[in-house]
Amino acid sequence: MSCRIFSARRVMTMNPSQPEATHVAVREGRILGVGTLDSLATLGEYELDERFADHVLMPGFVEGHSHALEGVMWNYCYTGYFERLDPEGQSWPGLKSIAAVIERLQHWQRDLDSQAPLIAWGFDPIYFDGERLDRHDLDAVAAERPVVVLHANLHMMTVNSAMLRLSGLDRHAGIDGVLQDDAGQPTGELLEMAAMHAVFDTFNEDLFEKANDPETLRRYARVARRTGVTTLTDLHNPMSDEGIAPMTTVTAEPSLPIRLVPALRALTHVPMEGVERVMAAREHNHDKLHFGLVKLMTDGSIQGHTARLKWPGYHDGAPNGMWNATPEALTDMVHQYHQAGLQLHIHTNGDEAVELMLDAIESAQALWPRPDHRHTLQHCQIIDHAQLRRAARLGVCLNMFANHLYYWGDIHYERTLGHERCQRLEPLASADRLGIPIAAHCDAPVTPLAPLFTAWCAIARRTANGRVLGKQEAITVERALRMITLDAAWTLRLDHCVGSLEIGKFADMAVLAEDPREVEIDALPKLRVVATVLGGEVFANE
Repeated sequence: MSCRIFSARRVMTMNPSQPEATHVAVREGRILGVGTLDSLATLGEYELDERFADHVLMPGFVEGHSHALEGVMWNYCYTGYFERLDPEGQSWPGLKSIAAVIERLQHWQRDLDSQAPLIAWGFDPIYFDGERLDRHDLDAVAAERPVVVLHANLHMMTVNSAMLRLSGLDRHAGIDGVLQDDAGQPTGELLEMAAMHAVFDTFNEDLFEKANDPETLRRYARVARRTGVTTLTDLHNPMSDEGIAPMTTVTAEPSLPIRLVPALRALTHVPMEGVERVMAAREHNHDKLHFGLVKLMTDGSIQGHTARLKWPGYHDGAPNGMWNATPEALTDMVHQYHQAGLQLHIHTNGDEAVELMLDAIESAQALWPRPDHRHTLQHCQIIDHAQLRRAARLGVCLNMFANHLYYWGDIHYERTLGHERCQRLEPLASADRLGIPIAAHCDAPVTPLAPLFTAWCAIARRTANGRVLGKQEAITVERALRMITLDAAWTLRLDHCVGSLEIGKFADMAVLAEDPREVEIDALPKLRVVATVLGGEVFANE
């Protein structure tokens, strides 16, 4: 049986035994060999494919923390502060004032059915110092139509009076997460999952469930292909019977250029039911779909002041954040999923949340020892050095939100965290020195899916205003590239089949116009992705 051999100017393998090569041989969707053409010619008959002879091949990027919501959100109005590209490549300018947000909402609703709610996303109040979007602002957009504006962090939203009435939140202003004004009336701002779910329950609609829609998954894959990603996560999936079926079918389509790794959202299931659901979903696994992970949400976001911080709390004196379940319930969930042999990916933005989860993992390990559990703390933005050493001892992986340095670094420095804690914001170099398995991620749609930009953030550690935060925590280009390939695959338990270019693994590759190690650092995020290759099939970018 013949094979196809791809030639390249250079092949970056992420295989420490053979870091570079010039050719990759592929048969039946897997890598048959990597090396020079002469070394691979001994494999027998082959077809030489030279379309990438002037380009650089490396493993397809692995995005270890993102959401298929990236495909859902573009059905709605984008109201973010930064410019953003949609899946079709259209640019949406960032909005720099509350007035500009209101204007875009008013424009968007012109094309809506009169009975449809107006839903928007990407808004971030932290950038509008002294201003706060409230129900009165949104009432000016629409008095009778429900208006819902999701914040960029996906942990908060602002709604209008009509939405408050429909959801009943106007009559229950004292419940957790419903902000009130001085008169005790709801401002329209809702914090964290309980209050937000009350809104979507009103519509009998779950945005995370909509992420399993076939066209949404295809749109998500188009974004991935454009950025060189071949393995994607959906790290907060309801994993309903209705959702598993389309995921199974769509991912099996030969034209879909990704492998998908969903994780069960644990907070909507009692643990034993969640365990059974994940175990049953595993029966649907195939080469392009990998069930088996569980996502646990502990606290909120630092920029939204809903993350849980250790003493002395927020730099600007804001009250400490919120738990999405009681600490006791969160600990119990860790115990039960750990005992069942499942791998947890745990949202921990603040260092108090990190502490709680390290306690939970340590006690779970004491009760039910499991080597190589690979439980992964996600975000862990200001994890301290004692916690890093403890994570290393417990065998915990860390997947850090490096993009945060750019998008919210200035806000953290000036308002939420202050100087010292910002020097250990996303402490990747310290974690690496301790031998902790680390990855970096984008958390799309919170920030754009763009692994080379994520790598740049980890290297340059530069904020949107040009401030460098924690230069001692910067990592090298080579290390950053491994974090978005092989090391991210490790945190997903897929390092045996993706993340590096070596014999037996899936033939998944990103085709780059230039070597990312040779371009100027600030050119790295703009480096052109020519194509992706999934299982040996080429998907060219337009």
